[in-house]
Amino acid sequence: MKTLILGLGNILLSDEGVGVHVIRLLRERYQFPQEVEVLDGGTLALDLLPYVEDTDRLLIVDAVQMDAPPGTVVRLVGEEVPAVLNLKYSPHQMGVSDLLAAARLLGRYPAELVLWGIQPASLDVGLELSPAVAAQMETVVQNVLADLQRWGIQPTRRGEE
Repeated sequence: MKTLILGLGNILLSDEGVGVHVIRLLRERYQFPQEVEVLDGGTLALDLLPYVEDTDRLLIVDAVQMDAPPGTVVRLVGEEVPAVLNLKYSPHQMGVSDLLAAARLLGRYPAELVLWGIQPASLDVGLELSPAVAAQMETVVQNVLADLQRWGIQPTRRGEE
């Protein structure tokens, strides 16, 4: 089974880029089995369709507008994911909703879908994450690893090969 870990966001807009930052940490720290792709999806949206079409399990990390305190982490599964993406504030997120709809239309929707979202504190222009979101980075990385483990995937920590 093929698994895609997809980090989304615009790193030029502070917390909006949290998904990309998580992907960078995962790539720096871990070696993944061949059947796992760890992808910085940035703001590509529909351009990501070939990757999504080819996956059985999709794990997305993104900033999510939940009207919650900044830094709040949420895990959404299955049909909860497209529903929350329809309520987004960022242009790339509407594209992700379209991406999932296109995959479904083509009969290539992932059998399993998980979204790890973080409530942003700042969407101002800037490369740094806000303190509230930066403080949750390790939590999200560990949660992603826990989901992978539930799927029977055990990445190797770099330096421990």
